[in-house]
Amino acid sequence: QVQLVESGGGLVQAGGSLRLSCAASGSIFSRYAMGWFRQAPGQERDIVAAISGSGGSTYYVDSVKGRFTISRDNAKNTVYLQMNSLNAEDTAVYYCAADEYYGRYLLREYDYWGQGTHVTVSS
Repeated sequence: QVQLVESGGGLVQAGGSLRLSCAASGSIFSRYAMGWFRQAPGQERDIVAAISGSGGSTYYVDSVKGRFTISRDNAKNTVYLQMNSLNAEDTAVYYCAADEYYGRYLLREYDYWGQGTHVTVSS
């Protein structure tokens, strides 16, 4: 079992930055690949970025490449999402999730989820 708690969301102007954090507890954190998903109003929840257990491999959806950076600190049991150059299309609830295997990007493949943190980008 893994418990996940996101933080760091909020209201930011277009062009600004936010850093989301996701603190994990309950199991060996480094065993899990981690993903950040987001869900905009009326939309499905989709992958934004993912990182392997060691942190050595990362994945980004095309719309955030060059703007977002996923990282993890296994000593602190925490995964981060640094978001720069935010725009209105980034407005969503952001969720972190844990998966036993790296390289999977579908909602149903992730085993554990946080409660989400709201990000609102004003234009």
